[in-house]
Amino acid sequence: MEPLFAILVGLFFAAAIYLMLSKFSIRIMLGIAILGNAVNLLLFTAGRLTREVPPIIPANLDTLPEGAANPLPQALILTAIVISFSFLAFLLVLTYRAYQDIGTDNTDEMRVAEPLDPPLPPMGY
Repeated sequence: MEPLFAILVGLFFAAAIYLMLSKFSIRIMLGIAILGNAVNLLLFTAGRLTREVPPIIPANLDTLPEGAANPLPQALILTAIVISFSFLAFLLVLTYRAYQDIGTDNTDEMRVAEPLDPPLPPMGY
C-alpha cells in the first residue's frame, strides 16, 4: 500500500509545482492547496499505514504495541489541515480583492497596473 501512496504523493507534488508556476493567481492558489495535501499525505504515509493495531496504548502496557501506527504524524496532520485551511482562506480573500481592484488575475497584467511614478509627498504648512 505504501508504494501506491508514494506514487500518489509524487503526482500531487508534480501537479502542485505545475500549477504554482502558472501566471494566474487562482491556479497558484490551487497549487498551494494541492501542495499542502501532498505534504499531509506524505506525513501520513511515513507514520505507517496499518489497520491491524490502532495507535492506542492498552491498560496493561506503558507503550504502544509492536506494529502499531505512529500517532504523532496523525496529530501533525490535523494541525496542518487547520493551518492550511486558514492560509487558503486568506489567499482567497487576497486574490478576490486584487481581482476587484485590478480586474484581472493574471500576475503579468497586475505588474502593469502598478503606478510608474511614486506619489508626490504632501505639501506642509
